[in-house]
Amino acid sequence: MTNPLLEPFTLPPFSRIRVEHVEPALDSVLAANRQAIAERLTSETPFTWDTLVETLDDLDDRLARLWSPVSHLNAVANHEELRAAYNACLPKLSEYSTELGQNEALYQAYQSLADSAGYADLEPAQKKVIDNALRDFRLSGVSLPTEAKARYRELAAELSHLSSRFQDNLLDATQAFTRLITDEAQLAGLPESARMAAREAARSRELDGWLFTLEFPSYTAIMTYADDRTLRQDFYTAHVTRASDQGPHAGQFDNTDIMEKILALRHEQACLLGFSNYAEESIATKMARSTAEVTGFLSDLARRSLPHAHQYLETLRQFARDEHGVDTLQAWDLAYHSEKLRQKLYAFSEEEVRAYFPAPRVIQGLFELLGRLYGLQINQETGVDVWHPDVVFYRMADQTGQVRGFLYLDLYARSNKRGGAWMDDCVTRRQRQDQSVQLPVAYVVCNFTPPPPGKPALLRHEEVETLFHEFGHALHHLLTRMKHLAVSGIRGVEWDAVELPSQFMENFCWEPEPLTMLSGHYQSGEPLPATLLDKMLAARNFQSGLQTVRQLEFALFDFRLHRDYDPARGGRIYALLDEVRQQVAAFMPPSFNRFPHGFAHIFAGGYAAGYYSYKWAEVLSSDAYSLFEERGSLDAATGQAFLHNILEQGGGRDAMTSFIAFRGREPTLDALLRHSGMAVEPALG
Repeated sequence: MTNPLLEPFTLPPFSRIRVEHVEPALDSVLAANRQAIAERLTSETPFTWDTLVETLDDLDDRLARLWSPVSHLNAVANHEELRAAYNACLPKLSEYSTELGQNEALYQAYQSLADSAGYADLEPAQKKVIDNALRDFRLSGVSLPTEAKARYRELAAELSHLSSRFQDNLLDATQAFTRLITDEAQLAGLPESARMAAREAARSRELDGWLFTLEFPSYTAIMTYADDRTLRQDFYTAHVTRASDQGPHAGQFDNTDIMEKILALRHEQACLLGFSNYAEESIATKMARSTAEVTGFLSDLARRSLPHAHQYLETLRQFARDEHGVDTLQAWDLAYHSEKLRQKLYAFSEEEVRAYFPAPRVIQGLFELLGRLYGLQINQETGVDVWHPDVVFYRMADQTGQVRGFLYLDLYARSNKRGGAWMDDCVTRRQRQDQSVQLPVAYVVCNFTPPPPGKPALLRHEEVETLFHEFGHALHHLLTRMKHLAVSGIRGVEWDAVELPSQFMENFCWEPEPLTMLSGHYQSGEPLPATLLDKMLAARNFQSGLQTVRQLEFALFDFRLHRDYDPARGGRIYALLDEVRQQVAAFMPPSFNRFPHGFAHIFAGGYAAGYYSYKWAEVLSSDAYSLFEERGSLDAATGQAFLHNILEQGGGRDAMTSFIAFRGREPTLDALLRHSGMAVEPALG
């Protein structure tokens, strides 16, 4: 049997990859890598950058190129057989990774490079590769006694397995809940676009009526627009109890035990390495210097944000009472009445705005913006093997015509696709040993409402921001100039700085000149009217205090969950969440809310004891963007400075060094508070 995963390829052969290819391909590459590493370590050839680091980069890259399409397909085209193959491979990958991290001979080889006379002559990025590697060896337990090493390997394998089970349960729970509505009266308040999408969803399953799900576009439409309060309550309850012991599928996909095990194993792993808790281990690779600095940062932001959140909620409660006769505002009322209040205060609706953001125009405008800022030329390429007909492939070149990288774009929600939006690397830029350059390739994935037949998809402005956010990550990956795999693109970047380029991009969605590029009425082509833009700008910080404290609630909960873990008492997940909410929450959700059971960022992603990174990086991104505010949002010189000092640097130097090189100083909170409308304390009374 020919195995496409073992054949040389520039781009993944998605249409040829079968479930039966996955595990044999991984076994083959892992065996070959192990043999090559053993031969290198027993060879008498001296360890140099070329003979050690570059050789290992070849092996790492081969494994990454094999696994990337498999992992990606598991996220965007999930099915039972692929999931089984994927999960069967995770322990093997974990074992291999830990085996390398605990390889004392390999560690000593890297240490010999650091101690050599030639170290001083290496480029700064090369030194960072070596320094990071030595740090990561220590964090993998290379210096542990034999029994402790074995236990660390067991912990790593089990954590990998549990994280995958958590994500599987969440996906299954999300897809298990649907609601077919046959009485059109129940659709009162829903915009025509939401009705059309629900009608198409029903037709795709050969049903008559309107089908709604917990996938984000469908769920958001119900929660924001449905006049039927009971319908909103049903959807809210189903959403916040996914994969838990509560709700319509109570216990069926329950993540409770998985969460407790993950917390216990992370704590044990951290203690094995000499840390007091997993939060300490987490920040060993981040910008933050201590757990106290993180909690102090979050608490300070909460102190500044809470008055604004309380003020907004009081206004919303008064509005709901006076205008709609709602005496007690419930969690399933917030989005609905907030939208009604926003329409009253600013005299426009999200549906009115969506008409000016057809997806093709937004993408065209985004590419035009990137051309103005960075001199990029982005063009679609056809005939590329993709995993779904909706996927579009692009080539990215700079102003000299040099190709910088490639991009897959997968915009629309569908069944068997993980929720949310993300960027992931397909291929990472590096200079091979023959001096040729391997060009980077990225995936950008969203879950927007698919276009109705014969019409373009219309994006909410918030979805435009989401697209820009993920493109910021993609630019960080694609525009790097780093030659070395371990610090190329987003690799090697401190996790609490990795959101800087993504959050930075969101700012352009609010500027008049970029908006002219991005917008055009889907029927007439007319750009976004100045009057509507003025209303949008006036409403920009509507709810910002409430949204900020909600993010701070998630961040503090995550950090304390890992910092305060006590093996004698277990995770105390909901007791701790209640404590955090007492400190920073402006609105208390109902007791049946099981938000942590769906908190994939920390239980199935890379944000454990690191969710604070979103706010931490927002300080950096807001301050970075303030330079564009001073010089003009489309100032090409400032764009080039951001390109050269941030995007092209990847992880080749510390994030703070890159920030100072661009901004001329360390970051301050001022721009974030101003952008969020919280620079001035709210008037009380």
